[in-house]
Amino acid sequence: MADLQDDLHPATEVGRLDERAEPPSFVDEGIVVPPDPAPPLSGPDDSPLTRARAVLAVHPVADGCSGLPQVLRSLPWYDLDLGDSAVEADLPRLRAGHVGAVFWSLDLPDAGDGGRAVVAALDQLDLARSVVAAHDEGLLPAGSAGEVADARHRGRIAVLFGPVRAAAMGDSPAVLRALHGLGLRVLSLHGTSWAGAAGLTRFGEEVVREMNRLGVLPDLTDASARTVRRVLDVSRAPVLFTRSAARALRPHPANLPDDLLAEVGAAGGLCLVPLTAEQAGPTVRDVADHLDHVRRTAGPESVGLSGTYDTGSAHPQELPDTAAYPTLVAELLRRGWSEAEVGLVTWGNVQRVLRAADFTARAARHRRPPSTATLTDLDGTGHA
Repeated sequence: MADLQDDLHPATEVGRLDERAEPPSFVDEGIVVPPDPAPPLSGPDDSPLTRARAVLAVHPVADGCSGLPQVLRSLPWYDLDLGDSAVEADLPRLRAGHVGAVFWSLDLPDAGDGGRAVVAALDQLDLARSVVAAHDEGLLPAGSAGEVADARHRGRIAVLFGPVRAAAMGDSPAVLRALHGLGLRVLSLHGTSWAGAAGLTRFGEEVVREMNRLGVLPDLTDASARTVRRVLDVSRAPVLFTRSAARALRPHPANLPDDLLAEVGAAGGLCLVPLTAEQAGPTVRDVADHLDHVRRTAGPESVGLSGTYDTGSAHPQELPDTAAYPTLVAELLRRGWSEAEVGLVTWGNVQRVLRAADFTARAARHRRPPSTATLTDLDGTGHA
């Protein structure tokens, strides 16, 4: 399909930039250089757990989904610096788990659609920004691979805002741009009239192109197979599944079948396996089985971790909160994963996707002006 925005605003140059953008192969700002020499991986205590902590000291966890802002919204008082029993991801436990970056979900399930969803997203984004600002000795807002790496070098945990449901943009590219300006970096493409069971509409395709231009990553968790495949065709940036495991191992509707996992891997996307009992199973071995399966089916560069803490989900008994990440990595090491392979699943793959999104956005901004498309103009209908 021709680029609809180009039809509305003809560009003087087309061609290579219409192809899926590939980031430069040279080392850039997204690569983490440990501030201190890496701890030895062997010694008097060479247990898998000790080795896991040593690996995580060099390759921290980039956690694909946390519901912390929603939990904090309902608490009259909390202390993330010293620790709070009402949450699963306070700063002491994030540090104990060697978490270096985390995506904060801004979803409010009861927000509905239309104007209510927009207001709810703005409220959540304002709260999230305020929480980060109030804990600036431990947290740092980030919107790019370089900013994530900078937070790591400064001894802070990088916080990226999103995902949020697509309803939050109110069927308006202008609202999407405003949310991006406030820090939003991930938009979940499901539950709208333009990204449903039938796949993307013409307006949905235009939204994906505008996301590419801004550097907002598509989250395809819970999206229909037709929507997933069409986004893979349209998007020039990688896609995310912030909470999807392997359906071959556990038949949860948000988990991905093997054919889609293979297509996501071929397109350079990233499947972040949730640490929940419902989607992955009741034990740490079950979670590791999903990581093995996704890595084998989609490829080693297309699998990552999604703690899904503070979302109301039950977690495997050995993984009750973010401090338990070394337990999961120890299980991977027992299975023969190398340090480099663990480094990809914990940190490297998320950084790759963020760098690709940055590169795609820089290229797209040279070619496309901001979108002024409307749902009515492209799909001939009003709000869902």
